[in-house]
Order: sequence, then structure tokens, then C-alpha cells
Amino acid sequence: MKINVGSLTRDALEAKGVTIVIDVFRAFTTAAIAFERGASQITLVAEAEDALALYKSGYGQVLMGEVNGAKPEGFDLGNSPHEASKFKFENMDIVQSTRAGTVGAAASSKTASEIFLGSFVVAKSTVNEILRINPPEVSIIAMGDQGVIKSDEDEQCAFYLRNLLEGRDPDTESVRKLILTGGATQKFYDSSQSQYLPEDVDWALKFNNFNFSMKANVEDGHLVARKVNP
Repeated sequence: MKINVGSLTRDALEAKGVTIVIDVFRAFTTAAIAFERGASQITLVAEAEDALALYKSGYGQVLMGEVNGAKPEGFDLGNSPHEASKFKFENMDIVQSTRAGTVGAAASSKTASEIFLGSFVVAKSTVNEILRINPPEVSIIAMGDQGVIKSDEDEQCAFYLRNLLEGRDPDTESVRKLILTGGATQKFYDSSQSQYLPEDVDWALKFNNFNFSMKANVEDGHLVARKVNP
């Protein structure tokens, strides 16, 4: 199995084979929580305006996402894992738009054979599903800050996934400490940026918390993610 590790939208656009698109803070941690709490599917939309228009057309029951960390006008939920953990998603279809994860998934859909949504909470389950598929090539894309600046949490998640795919099991506490000292983490503890919650970090760093993966496919022109049980 050939494993490619890349970063940001530029590499998402060139993803090959089975691709894992990573957004730890916060999109694909939030998505996993929504699935755990009963969501039926999540339609991934790159731009918030397009997501709002799709939702207003009657598509989906919940509109979830962010622009610059905050919930856009007209959205039901922001991009907070903590807030999602308190929301009832049972049997609901979600439309999600963020500035990194959903952008990367949309970009990867142009060249990847299959797409998985990556974060620490579903890391081992995602790797196990890919090992079951046993593809000749895997791409791991760390989306970083708005798809243009590398971030510690997504880069570390990419390395963690690569190690798992190659049969190694890194020490999660060491990875956690690296991320907690990273610059991208500090805004969650800045009281002047109320859109970021400390609890979001706690959720994002629950390694292997869920026993399912999240796979996205193009359906009727939309990129739709569904929960994949082992």
C-alpha cells in the first residue's frame, strides 16, 4: 500500500486513491458526534452561501457549520463539537459547511477513488475500514487552518493515521501534549473568541472514541457522508 501524506487544499485537489481528509478542529469531530447521536447523513458543502441556499431549498433538516469560527447567519448550529454533543440529531439529514474540512472533501472528490472524513475520534475505525478495503494507494490530507495554513492538530493526525496504517500504534498522550502546546489550540482558551470553546478541544482529542468511520460519496451531485459501522 502506497501512502501519500499531504496538506491543505492544494494537495486535496491532487488526492489519489482512497483519501482521508482531516479536520480535527473541528468539522470532522463535530460530524462524528452528529453521527453518534443519530444523524442519517451529512451533505458536505464547501461554501456557506451554497449550503444555506441548499438548505433553504428544503434539503436537510439541520444546517451546521462556520465561517471564521463563528456560526453564519441562517445556520442552526455552529461547528462546535461540544454544542453538537447536546443536540438531538436522531434520523436527521445535515448540511455542513466549514472553511477547511468540507472544502477539502469537495476538492478531493475530483480525483480520489473514495473519501473518508478524518479526525482523532474515529482514527482507528477509519484505518481498520481502509485496511479491510486494502487499496493500492491511500492519500492522507491535513486541511489545516482554512485549507491554507498548516496546523499542528491536523498534521499530527495525519502522521498518527499513517503510523496506524503501517502497523504502528503511537503513544496518544505524547500526540495530545504536542497539540495542546500548538498555536491553533490557544484560541479555544481565549475568552475574547467565544465561538471557540475549551470543551471542543477535549472532544477533539478523545482518541478513537467512536467505533465507526465516515465515508463520503457523490450522490445526485452532492457529496454525502454516511456512517460506516465495522
